[in-house]
Amino acid sequence: MAERPDRSDRSDRSDRSKRNRYDRQRFQRERECRFCASPSMKIDYKDIETLGRFVSDHGKIRSRRQTGTCAKHQRKLAKAIKRSRHLALLPFTGESLR
Repeated sequence: MAERPDRSDRSDRSDRSKRNRYDRQRFQRERECRFCASPSMKIDYKDIETLGRFVSDHGKIRSRRQTGTCAKHQRKLAKAIKRSRHLALLPFTGESLR
């Protein structure tokens, strides 16, 4: 009767893949919110230059992960972008879709 190979090395592979995934996440630098860092910077629906940084090329609002804003300011930012779109200060779609 043939002996079965030792299966302990299989668990090593899964541990190794988990370890690599966590190692990659650990080296991401911590972003700080621009609005928390400089209180003089305000979120205003009329400030198109500032709001334009937080909108993608397709016209979508960028996520907190991409922009590094805190939850409080991300909510204010989304509301300001939606207001400026409603008043036709910002387009609903990006330049590439027109």
